[in-house]
Amino acid sequence: MKTTRTTLAAVALAGAAAVALAGCGSLGTASAGGGTTEQGFPEVLRLGAIPAENSTNLAEGYDPIIQMLEEETGAKVEVSQASDYAGVIEGLIADKVDLAFLGSFGYVLATHNDAAITPLASVIAEKGAEPGYYSLGITQGDNDAVDGLEDFAGKTVCLVDPGSTSGFLYPSAGLIDAGVIESGTEKDVAAGVEPVYAGGHDASALAVASGDCEVGFAMQSMVEETLPASGDLADGDLKEVWRSATISGSLFVGNDALGDEVNQKLTTLLTEKANADYLREQGYCDGECLLTDEDAWGFVPAKDADYDGTREVCTITKSDKCEE
Repeated sequence: MKTTRTTLAAVALAGAAAVALAGCGSLGTASAGGGTTEQGFPEVLRLGAIPAENSTNLAEGYDPIIQMLEEETGAKVEVSQASDYAGVIEGLIADKVDLAFLGSFGYVLATHNDAAITPLASVIAEKGAEPGYYSLGITQGDNDAVDGLEDFAGKTVCLVDPGSTSGFLYPSAGLIDAGVIESGTEKDVAAGVEPVYAGGHDASALAVASGDCEVGFAMQSMVEETLPASGDLADGDLKEVWRSATISGSLFVGNDALGDEVNQKLTTLLTEKANADYLREQGYCDGECLLTDEDAWGFVPAKDADYDGTREVCTITKSDKCEE
């Protein structure tokens, strides 16, 4: 079956994103020729992020964190929004990015490609919650012909991006378990279903709701919270037919070129002050004050071993992205 995104297109997109980040200049460390603030941070901190949704208000989820970091560190935080995971990973490897917000799979890909990074803090949905989330398999609410992943065979399936944790990797594992595909390589995925790479979790969910895709996958919070809250999805528009195992939460990582002391300070700031309660009290945001593009409450410390489950899914799926 023909995929709607060729390998050539994927390479071109990744290259464009990497170039965009590379254009930001070298890492904002004193060793790279920049100065440091009184608090011991680089004068400029460059943050790389990949949107979970193609939304013009993406900045709303990052602005409160950025304002807090600038106040606490004395640094100027510059945000570079890449179009896919490859762009931010290349930026980290090339020392063009100081901080990055990555999905679980993106983090595993980065470490697999020898990015020298330190996990800082993982998102949590609400105060006191454990980090982690789910991928959902979805179809139209009135589609009685689809009740599980086995019914995805041969259908037009909306996925997010071949580098997406909940929009490709875990769905691939589910489709393998259901006998729909043999592996998570893009070739085998295209042999079992007709994949459409939507580019964002919102785009994937909305394409399924509109019937542009018969079935698809998206992260839980996008389907159950973000799109209903914005009025883009109504009750009954979508039907959940599959839920993944728990996926390790998206996380902030620090480039090791910043040094252990700076990365530890950043971990402390993110886990103690980058939460809705503190940021609202300090006047950095109003209302619910949901953070990042995942509508998170805040962050807890993250460690590399937290992402071993994603590495195991890489082994199960044999995804070609895991080998890049």
